[in-house]
Amino acid sequence: MSAKTLATTGRTAGTGSRGGPRAAAPRPRPGLVRRPGRPHRRPCRRPDWLGGLGAAAWLVIVAVPLYYVLASSLREKSDYLDAGPLSVPHHVVLSNYRTVLDSGFADYLWNSVLVTAATVALVLALALPAAYAIVRSRSRFVTAGFSVMLMGLAIPAQATIVPVYLLITRLHAYDTLTAIVLPTAAFSLPMAILVLTSTMRDIPGELYEAMTVDGANATQVLRSLVLPLTRPGLVTVGIYTALGAWNGFIFPLVLTQSEAHRTVTLGLWNYQGQQGGIDVPATMAAVVLSLLPLLAAYLVGRRHLLSGLTAGFGK
Repeated sequence: MSAKTLATTGRTAGTGSRGGPRAAAPRPRPGLVRRPGRPHRRPCRRPDWLGGLGAAAWLVIVAVPLYYVLASSLREKSDYLDAGPLSVPHHVVLSNYRTVLDSGFADYLWNSVLVTAATVALVLALALPAAYAIVRSRSRFVTAGFSVMLMGLAIPAQATIVPVYLLITRLHAYDTLTAIVLPTAAFSLPMAILVLTSTMRDIPGELYEAMTVDGANATQVLRSLVLPLTRPGLVTVGIYTALGAWNGFIFPLVLTQSEAHRTVTLGLWNYQGQQGGIDVPATMAAVVLSLLPLLAAYLVGRRHLLSGLTAGFGK
């Protein structure tokens, strides 16, 4: 038998080039068999028109107002009235920002910075050990308490403003920055504990047990193990809490009275009232100044924010 015949016989008998058994060829799936004489058709990728329209609508709704705010803040008042609100500024000026800062708007910004920093620190200090206790405890009392605390997500702040006002006056904290920090932190705690609990449950239980066997107490486990591994969740909680504290309106309005303790949201409201809606470029400059701290916080922690929001989705 010739070599050509042997090679032909080996292929038909299902042997490989070295004499061993050949792996069985994958059977084509029904519907993907290409008929002889017809060109191979590539799978058709249909565009997601609905998703594209949604993204375009979101871009228009968000981008157009941002352009209006930024462009209006960089133009003169006469240019705004003559050329129209959505036109490109003929001359970029910064005098509107100087006008806003000279009017005392910087005091409102500083009060908001203090309130936001204190609220974030208080929420993280309370939520971290609470989430650790919920994850590690087997007590039904802790589980029931966690369920009751999650009910706070469904309670709006406006519904509790009267009892909160009475509590703040009993604590002699009315018309202080503390009066804003305490209720804002209380309403931010349920979401903070929920996010940190999901993040801590991603940590393998063997790590907890290993540190416990080595003699570490709860404080050492929390500081040496939980704190480094839950950094994305902490950043997420920090940014979420900062957004709520910075944009808070109802608590500063009801629980403060003097201008020295008003935050940026009330300052912006008062500034619009003082201008009577006439000096629009200066008002837009105040809006831009109120957005800059939040934008900076998001740019700093956006990488940890995305990982913290998706924690637990792969389970």
